[in-house]
Amino acid sequence: MTQSTVPAPITDLTGAGVSIWLDDLSRERLRSGNLAALVAERGVVGVTTNPTIFAKALSVGDAYDAQLAELAGTDVDAAVETITTDDVRAAADLLRPVYDATDGVDGRVSIEVDPRLAYDADKTVVVAERLWRTVDRPNVFIKIPATVPGLDAISRTLAQGISVNVTLIFSIERYRSVMQAFAIGLEQARADGIDLAPIGSVASFFVSRVDSSVDGALEKIGTPEALDLRGQAAVANARLAFEAYEQFLGTREWRSLAASGAHPQRPLWASTGVKNPEYPDTLYVSELVTDGVVNTMPEPTLQAFADHGVVTGDTVRGTADAARRTIETIESLGVSLTEVTDHLETDGVRKFEDSWTELLDTATAGLKAQAG
Repeated sequence: MTQSTVPAPITDLTGAGVSIWLDDLSRERLRSGNLAALVAERGVVGVTTNPTIFAKALSVGDAYDAQLAELAGTDVDAAVETITTDDVRAAADLLRPVYDATDGVDGRVSIEVDPRLAYDADKTVVVAERLWRTVDRPNVFIKIPATVPGLDAISRTLAQGISVNVTLIFSIERYRSVMQAFAIGLEQARADGIDLAPIGSVASFFVSRVDSSVDGALEKIGTPEALDLRGQAAVANARLAFEAYEQFLGTREWRSLAASGAHPQRPLWASTGVKNPEYPDTLYVSELVTDGVVNTMPEPTLQAFADHGVVTGDTVRGTADAARRTIETIESLGVSLTEVTDHLETDGVRKFEDSWTELLDTATAGLKAQAG
């Protein structure tokens, strides 16, 4: 990556300590050189995937036809696992130089456990282990949702030395539980003699969906005060999450783990594409700039920021009190953020389950077409 090919907003963002990851992956991105170009020209140092991303990738174009022909007659679940792990492995190889250059902090590629297992800790751990072995790259993250059963699975997976991306975090309370699960996993790994240094983890805190839900509730209230608060809940919620992260880093528990070589579980801002066209299309990037975080973006958001994004300095540290007042004001109008985030978690799991079903259906159709 040379400075001459990277737009100034991107160098400003990375210079402020934000790691830019791409929230997308497909065989076409890999074979066309698009992902490599985004690494070279847009500062991308990691990739996240989810069932929705793979469902879309498999349904568009012919990039998977040859492999579907090879897999014809294979069980569809096994075929999907082969296809997705092959893409993730290829992306991990592409990003391996970044992983090596950053001592394992970046250069990571995430793959998610079957979302139908979101409420089954035992099966999640089994599948996480299998995905880790199948991809067989040190710079992969296994994504596990932050449901209550998922917390146990997160600890048990980390305890085996497997790197984890914790996904679908919406509330501060659940985020604190995620950080505790992270610590429990590392403590067990240390007790078992596993080197903590290679174990990576990020906590994916979802942003835009909070505004979508809270804004709808504020619009139903309809008063000028309520309407003026639209577009503020998500950023305030994320800023309070970062405060919780800083508090965790100050604990004796974390200091002990860090002394044993552990890397922090960085906050990752997820769901950063702006859904309301009335808002700036770089809102969830420019308002969440601080050193030591990840922002995973869909490509339109990444390109928008490269074109006209502005970094005005750290927009997170020192904002917690103002963020708390924003949330308190919203709740004083009758909007319960706890109800909002509880619903978003349940709905998030359901949406990924639906996408997984779509992925299986698309793969089934593809396998039949290639067999015929």
